[in-house]
Amino acid sequence: MKTELIDHSQTRKELKIEIEAAEVRAEYDRVSQTYASQASVPGFRKGHAPVSVIRTRFKNEIRGDVVQNLIPRAINDAINERGLNVLGEPEIHLEPGAGLEKMGEAPIEVHAHVEVMPEVALGTYKGLEVGRRVRPVTDETVERMLDELREQSASLQPVEDRGAEAGDTVTVNFVGKHIEPPSDEDINVEDVEVLVGGEGVLQDFTDQLTGTRADDVKTFRVKYPEDFSSKGLAGKEIEYTATVTAVRRKELPEADDEWARSFGEEIDSVATLRAKMREQLTERSRMESEHRLRDELMRKLTLAHEFELPDTLVDYQSRQLLESTVRDMARRGVDPRNSGMNWEGMQEVFRARAEEDLRGSLLLERIADEENIEPTDEEISQEIESIAAATRQTPEQVRAALTKQGGERSIADRLRHRRALDLLVENARVMDEEWREDEVAEAPGAAPSGEAAPNEAAPASQGESQG
Repeated sequence: MKTELIDHSQTRKELKIEIEAAEVRAEYDRVSQTYASQASVPGFRKGHAPVSVIRTRFKNEIRGDVVQNLIPRAINDAINERGLNVLGEPEIHLEPGAGLEKMGEAPIEVHAHVEVMPEVALGTYKGLEVGRRVRPVTDETVERMLDELREQSASLQPVEDRGAEAGDTVTVNFVGKHIEPPSDEDINVEDVEVLVGGEGVLQDFTDQLTGTRADDVKTFRVKYPEDFSSKGLAGKEIEYTATVTAVRRKELPEADDEWARSFGEEIDSVATLRAKMREQLTERSRMESEHRLRDELMRKLTLAHEFELPDTLVDYQSRQLLESTVRDMARRGVDPRNSGMNWEGMQEVFRARAEEDLRGSLLLERIADEENIEPTDEEISQEIESIAAATRQTPEQVRAALTKQGGERSIADRLRHRRALDLLVENARVMDEEWREDEVAEAPGAAPSGEAAPNEAAPASQGESQG
């Protein structure tokens, strides 16, 4: 067998393979004899027809079996001979000619196009210069966190001495009839909580529900704007019959020592609670700073190392990111089909992120090789125990899951990458900088951070359910 390797790029190679006539002849004879021993041909006893007759009668079948038997083996041998780390399945095509028409009289030529892992040539990875910024923890920051805790501890108290006002939460059962365009399908939703005058609540609902009390029934029409977040309601006119079941007002607890003690035995006063919050915010700020520093190191590392990435891996990683995004939306109760996401635009975002992740992973793997980083069995066991504790599983359950996913190599790779990144940090030139906020670009089609998803079952809300 003769082979020739053609480099089309760092990751795309072509193998030109010539399977010699003698090898084709041997396989042709073997397959022909197999057919002759098993075939039933009119005029001959089963298994006794001459090979020449068999080759004429089963010409296409025999030729197909010969090719099917020889080609994969030849490609595999050529890949091993050239020491290629092939990704996915080769793209194969045969050269037409005598090798296929007159089997065994001429060589068979085959071309195999393959994708391979790129060779990553390491440049400078030690001594990279990065800035360290630490978010300051001020008295105002602590007070904001204290206010957030009060908001979380707030309760909704019934309002009985007046009608609903701005800031009240009105619980309503809605029955809606489609006026334009008409439809026989009614809207029936119960226990919808509407924050009167709240952000995202259509003005029509605020106007109609202001002044209402429990057991009031009101009928009114709402004309939804064409750009309404819920596509099922956008541009439609609905006549609602709204039955109010409750009107409640949010009450915040007093920030006193009694309230503070509700957060744990170690908290005995508001002063202690403030000190605890400052401690938590300081640790959170330190971790945020460390993450930023590591992200910046990886960004500088990848910018300094340009190399081609295999499309197979990029496509796979992009799909993983897409599926992860869809699962996350589903967990938050968002229907990806009705989320308003620009999925076509997001494909480019996912692909760019996939390329960045893959480039960083390959570089960390290469650094781990260069520095002879290899985790011990004890370190792998400790990591498994850490995963088990975080996921509330036993170490045995984690090991069983890892076995189904291909063994513990993934844990070892994770530790190798982590230690390689630790090495980058240890050898970096870190410059302390003043704190500043980074500008965050919105992903195409994404909702602003923190916004709830559109919900067709909540007619009062343009962007989020109120409650």
